[in-house]
Parts: sequence; C-alpha cells; structure tokens
Amino acid sequence: MSWADLIGPGRAIDTDRWFVVCANAVGSSYGSTNAASTNPATGRPWGSAFPEIRIADIVAVQKALLDHLGVRHLAAVTGHSFGGAQVYQWGVDHPHFMDALVPVIATPAMPGADVAALQAELSALPGWHGGDYYGRADLSEYLVRKRTGGLMAFGADAVLAAQWPDPEQRARELRRLASEWARGFDANSLLILYKAMAAFDVRERLHEIRAPLLLVLSRSDRLVPASRAPDLLAQFASAGVDARYAEIDSDHGHCASGSDAAKWSGVLAGFLAVHTRR
Repeated sequence: MSWADLIGPGRAIDTDRWFVVCANAVGSSYGSTNAASTNPATGRPWGSAFPEIRIADIVAVQKALLDHLGVRHLAAVTGHSFGGAQVYQWGVDHPHFMDALVPVIATPAMPGADVAALQAELSALPGWHGGDYYGRADLSEYLVRKRTGGLMAFGADAVLAAQWPDPEQRARELRRLASEWARGFDANSLLILYKAMAAFDVRERLHEIRAPLLLVLSRSDRLVPASRAPDLLAQFASAGVDARYAEIDSDHGHCASGSDAAKWSGVLAGFLAVHTRR
C-alpha cells in the first residue's frame, strides 16, 4: 500500500517543506536485520534463534537512526496499520520529540495478530524445520497464499475492481501482487512481526502522550472498524490526549489511506498546518 499520493511536493506531507524519513522495521525483510540475516556467532542465518522483538524495539532503532542523522525534533510521526502502532509507541516513548501524531487505521492495542494460529500454520508446512529452513526448503508458495488472503481481508479486491472488473482477472492480479511480495519476504519475518503486533499495547500509557493526535480510520475497514472511533476518542480524552478524528469514506477497507488518499489528504494537510512548527 503506497502513500505516493500523500507524500511529495505540494502534497499533504509536503517534501518542499519537510524531509521525510521512512525506516524499515527490524525483523522485516526490506533492508533490515531479520531471521534470514547472518548470525555473527554462527555464520549461518539466525532462523529460529532470532530474538523476539517488540514495537518498542523497532521505535528505539528508529530513534537511534534519527540520532545518527542529527535529527533533534520531528514535525510529525505518521503511519498506517503496523506503522500506526509505531506512531503510538513514539508518542509514549518520546512524547516531546514531535509536534504531531497521526496513527492511521491503528489503535493503541492492535487486533488481529493470532500468533498461535500462524505458528500452527507454519509448523504444518513440511519445509518449515522449526524456522530453520534456509537452504533446505522454499516456502514462497505458502507466502503467496498468505499474502493473497491478507490482501483480500485488507480490501484489495475493491481497490482493483475499477481496473479489473472481471473477477478472474482480478484474482490473477491479486496473485501477481502476492507473488511479487513473496519474492522479497520471509516466513520468519511474518512470525516475528506477528509476535510484535500481538504484544503491542500502550493503552495504560496514553497519558504520557503530549503531542496533538489525529486518529484516521476507514469506513469500510474490517480489521479496525470505524465504529470503534467513539470508544477510542473516549480513551484519549480520559488520558488527557488532545485528539481529533477523521474518517475516510472509502470502500477500500484497510487499503483506503493510500488508494483513496484524495479523500483525506486535505484533512491531513490541515492538521499538519495547524499543529507543526513553522
């Protein structure tokens, strides 16, 4: 899911005004240390020995990157879904480091990460080998199936409907997208990030947030339903968080923040204009 329509010159996240830092999550498969990386103690991939991480660890690495770059303050921290969980973590761990927080289709305790079910799925694969499958098995077909199911749950079918109205064409395109993702991802990374998401819960620390917050949900999302907005806003109010709410009127579910960017970019731009330093 791309935010290309939200980030750039003159867009809501205006790169003529701000420098954008987008860091990969530790444990993921896109340029970061993960289970497929070499364990210096053994010279072999970490595999099942890769340590469990938390969202707090991911944010700590991001903070270390900013320290290395000499960044002392952020205009805003924003992200979608798993990235939205990181926004909340930033808010409680480094409350004075940013002017604004924008968690998108995310809550202070994220739902949906069923670690036991995922572990059971992986253990049932003949090539899993307890997570030490590198050089022994190819799990790409499993990842394609997993990603296809995920895209369907996220609302990708509705996103693709305009371009591929025929269901069979749409199914082929979904598989193509899933296959492209599977070529660069890793089954252990899936488990690592599931565990991090399942353990994430900062509800008891919301009172530590100091930056104004814009909560953004999607009308049609099934993972974080927009019906949760009143309860979430009540949680923020009880914790003393200066929060407001925007709803993306979209049929694109969990994908809406990128695929229907035009439906909320103005709200985002207005919020950042008011709550970030000049």
